[in-house]
Amino acid sequence: MMTWFFSYFLSKPESVFLYLSDSDTFAMKKRCLAFFLIASFGTCQLFANDTSGIARHPAWSYRATIYEVNLRQYTNAGTFSAFGKSLPRLKNLGVDVLWFMPITPIGLLGRKNTEAEMGSYYSVKDYNAVNPDYGTMQDWINLVKQAHALGMKVLEDWVPNHTAPDNPWIERHPDFYKKDSLGKPAIPFDWTDTRQLDYSNREMRDSMIAAMEWWVRETGIDGFRCDVAWNIPADFWKECIGRLHGIKDVFMLAEGDAPWLHEAGFDETYTWNVMNIAYGIYSGRTSISQLDSVINRNNQTFPKNSFRLYFTSNHDENSWNGTEFKLFGEAYKSFAVWAFTQGNSVPLIYNGQEEPDRKMLKFFVKDTIPWKLYALAPFYRTLIMLRRKDPALSASASFRKINTGNDQEIYGYYRQQGRHKVLVLLNFSAKPQNIKLKEPALTGSPRNVFTGASEKIGPAATIHLAPWDFLLCEYEAK
Repeated sequence: MMTWFFSYFLSKPESVFLYLSDSDTFAMKKRCLAFFLIASFGTCQLFANDTSGIARHPAWSYRATIYEVNLRQYTNAGTFSAFGKSLPRLKNLGVDVLWFMPITPIGLLGRKNTEAEMGSYYSVKDYNAVNPDYGTMQDWINLVKQAHALGMKVLEDWVPNHTAPDNPWIERHPDFYKKDSLGKPAIPFDWTDTRQLDYSNREMRDSMIAAMEWWVRETGIDGFRCDVAWNIPADFWKECIGRLHGIKDVFMLAEGDAPWLHEAGFDETYTWNVMNIAYGIYSGRTSISQLDSVINRNNQTFPKNSFRLYFTSNHDENSWNGTEFKLFGEAYKSFAVWAFTQGNSVPLIYNGQEEPDRKMLKFFVKDTIPWKLYALAPFYRTLIMLRRKDPALSASASFRKINTGNDQEIYGYYRQQGRHKVLVLLNFSAKPQNIKLKEPALTGSPRNVFTGASEKIGPAATIHLAPWDFLLCEYEAK
């Protein structure tokens, strides 16, 4: 539901300070959080090829790509049935996992943007129903079955932190809610169209878990993306996720970036602190060394088997901060390659990126994606299919940073699993670059993934990269 916005300033060359902006420009970003990160300038990153950890991820998830669906904006009709017609195209794109933004009914009381009366997807009126604007429960079940028939998994966006003010729980179970100073159900943050649930109430916990179990058991979904997961007690998540696993091998994505979420059973968490460094590279506000520092810190603090969500867009970023073209400028393709090839990650693509849709989608009103040419579909399909077929891009594969000779402007690394290797070189600068790689493990003639040509890699070969360009190569397994 929210998106994190960090402003950057460097008070010392060895330190990075990130703090949360409370600008009125970003109305959804009213969260009180501060990060202080001591930035080292080391460049060595190594993920052990170690799959031991807290969460035991579904086997299908290691090489998957998540596709986020904003059902309201996806088609003119904005229904389950209308979206279902796109499933063959998404199958051809290579999509493995569909994450649907909340499909539950939206409260009427206190709705955001009452003129259009569509409201926020995250103001839940009923946990056991579907939004009638989208269709019927049977329509949803049919859509899940269609996706499964094509080999896709389905995640439902779940909102456990709060409900709409007119959710029946308000009247039937007033003790399910935290109270404000007047004894009324409390409003979380500045979300006036919601009321805060109270996780000290055992009956409320049981009711929440029962609702989530119902969706898995009765509609066949394969897991959840959990909104504001960081604000829910860890012991609730441990119990809840354990019970869900009693039904099927679910995949759980947490909106949060704390290591304890993995200890509580989540498969994947957001990478806000990494992404907000990445956003500053194109404009020069941040640097590659800072990016290294944050990633290194995450590697040290998160369980080794933690999946981390990388992206260049999602519903929050797109609607409140800007499209990938605003955030990454001319480097949008290079950063997409970066997001799709990071270690320990099941990456995300937001609907419309393959078009590409260059406008920010409105959040509270109807604003249909203008599908026409799907001009970037071949680009994203190449990335998705490479992840699917090459074990070197499995979430469990190792990740090693390499010396490019100019590590302040070129971000280089390779992924490896067994005999499989993938090389990534990213020119994160506005200047052309000439690169000679001396890493013995990379010497050879790997295939350029996008052109199909063989590239000469080694101390005697020079690699040319245009400004903000990239090279992605796949080595033949030997």
